[in-house]
Amino acid sequence: MDQADGELSLLKILLELFVMLVLANGAPVVAARLFRRKWAAPVDGGRLWSDSRRVLGKSKTWRGLAAGSLSCALFSWAVGLGFMFGLLFGALGLLGDLLSSFTKRRMGLDSSARAVGLDQVPECLLPMILAVFWGLATWWGLVVLVLIFTVANILFSPLLYQLGIRRHPH
Repeated sequence: MDQADGELSLLKILLELFVMLVLANGAPVVAARLFRRKWAAPVDGGRLWSDSRRVLGKSKTWRGLAAGSLSCALFSWAVGLGFMFGLLFGALGLLGDLLSSFTKRRMGLDSSARAVGLDQVPECLLPMILAVFWGLATWWGLVVLVLIFTVANILFSPLLYQLGIRRHPH
C-alpha cells in the first residue's frame, strides 16, 4: 500500500468514526421519538445529589444508552470495524454525555442549557481514546475529530432544532 492509499484508508476510518459519534448522539433522540415514554427509565433513577439537584436528569435514559450503543455496534460491524468495538465506542460516547450532564447539574445548569465544549468534547473524546488504543486512529486524528465534531455539533444543532428533530437548539 502506498502513502496515498494509506491516507485514504485513514480518512475513511475517521469518517466512519465520525458517523459513529453522530449515531451515538442521534440514536437516543430517534428512539425517544419512536418509543415515546416506553423504556424511558432515567439512568439516575430520579435520584438527587447532595446539592439537591438530579444526578443526571430525566432525558438520560437506559433506552437512549441502548439505542446509541447498539446503533454504533451495528454500523461498526457493517463497515468491518467489529461489533464489540462499536458497542464500546457508542457506550463511551454516551458515558461522556452522562459526565457532561452530571457536570452541568453540579454547575446549576438545566439539561437544556448550553455549555459549549462541555456539551461536545467528553462524548467525542472518550470513544476516540478507545479508537486510538484499538489502533484505528492516531492522537492527531483524535484531535481533528474532536474539533470537527464540536464545530459540527455547534453549527448543526440549531438547524436540527428548526427542522423539529431536536427539542433544544443546542
